[in-house]
Amino acid sequence: MKRALQIQLFNSKGRQKEPLRLREPGRVGLYVCGVTVYDHCHIGHARVMVVFDVVVRYLRACGLQVTYVRNFTDIDDKIIQRANGLGIAIAALTERYIAAFHQDMAGLGVAKADVEPKATEHLPEMVAMIDRLLAKGLAYTGGGDVYYAVDRFATYGQLSGKQLNELQAGSRVEVDGCKENPLDFVLWKGAKAGEPSWPSPWGEGRPGWHIECSAMSCKYLGESFDIHGGGMDLLFPHHENEIAQTEGSTGHPWVRYWLHNGFVNVISDSGEREKMSKSLGNFSTIADLLAHYPGEVLRLFILNSHYRSPLDFSGELLEAARHGMDRLYTALAAAKKQLGALPEPISLAALSAEPDAPLWQEVAEPFCLAMDDDFNTPQAIAVLFELARTINRSVTLLAQGGAVEQSDLRNRVNLLRQLAAVLGLLLEEPEHYFHRQNSDGGEDARIETLIQQRLAARQARNFAEADRIRQQLAEEGITLQDSKEGTTWRRS
Repeated sequence: MKRALQIQLFNSKGRQKEPLRLREPGRVGLYVCGVTVYDHCHIGHARVMVVFDVVVRYLRACGLQVTYVRNFTDIDDKIIQRANGLGIAIAALTERYIAAFHQDMAGLGVAKADVEPKATEHLPEMVAMIDRLLAKGLAYTGGGDVYYAVDRFATYGQLSGKQLNELQAGSRVEVDGCKENPLDFVLWKGAKAGEPSWPSPWGEGRPGWHIECSAMSCKYLGESFDIHGGGMDLLFPHHENEIAQTEGSTGHPWVRYWLHNGFVNVISDSGEREKMSKSLGNFSTIADLLAHYPGEVLRLFILNSHYRSPLDFSGELLEAARHGMDRLYTALAAAKKQLGALPEPISLAALSAEPDAPLWQEVAEPFCLAMDDDFNTPQAIAVLFELARTINRSVTLLAQGGAVEQSDLRNRVNLLRQLAAVLGLLLEEPEHYFHRQNSDGGEDARIETLIQQRLAARQARNFAEADRIRQQLAEEGITLQDSKEGTTWRRS
């Protein structure tokens, strides 16, 4: 008996949860707006990339075939300005930051998308879409540019819930000499001196930002597909404009489900929440964070908040994520010592084929139910920590000669690794994780031995010896942290 697909998604279009019903059974088309490559990525970029990496991982773990498309914007005003400021070619700048992006994603454990198109490589598709919009009377030319006429698209505002008349009444944007309406947006920009340009039926120029994703998603996923994702900041006007362009061009519905992750708020020294922005200078690059924290710690930090909720960012919360990751790996390390080696994890699909199995009902099903509920990663992570606690209890009982089946411990370890892998966690051997955490792996075995000796002393109620070992380690700069899940350590 195979578990039926029961995923519920919060659709930004309609602002309610809806069951996932695919256009083609067993196959998912997913498009996520990528980055504009003119600088290093920050924690805000990390959030969207990790969130949708987990979405893809879970959909695939459920046995679905996913085609994941995530683009690069490699032509843009900011790119031109940055390249000119550095005195280098635009292509050199964009390739530099595409390479940096891939390095950052590798550090975070974010897999490459199936297709990673660049805007500059899809000019013919954009020109063709603009041409169709002009032919249908949804766009117009002026001053060498081409604009989309939003008031000619009857359902403009369907995603954001904004009414066109309210937007027009509230608009403070002056109409320039070419725009018919202040809300109209550019599809094609006429060439300017010192800027790159490409040929088009309307003269040399370059595409507007919004048209890129419409053209590229249609090329790789078809004119209708399942899921479009991105940050909440893109919902309006970017995604609203994408809908107007695409559905105006094709004449039929485009995307079934819209998923948007929440903003990142930086917690200041005074405890105030501030929206992260470059203007405030309160953002951290992924590269800087990876220099101080393992990628899995950053993933756990991001996934500890539901993807639609604001994400509070602070050093204290990052440290809490580090301690959490340490606890999970400590459970694996203890189990590995007891078992001799970690078992290879079995697939979630194999587990779900036996829904009556005790471990499925006790652990795997709660995890899957959490993920089915609009990818509720905080609740899924809680399942992992509870499983780690049962593993620690089993290890302790086995060490004391208690009646615990090694096969049960092996199965639980197996399950912990498999479920964690769906979130991109616990992908290393524990000794490798702690080696990198503590930057001096040669001493790890000795420290772990002392910790085990201290544990044995405490269990024998020899608290003087336990305190002596803690003091010895403290004098060596090793800080111990005890919890009900076990003991973790760090060089201070």
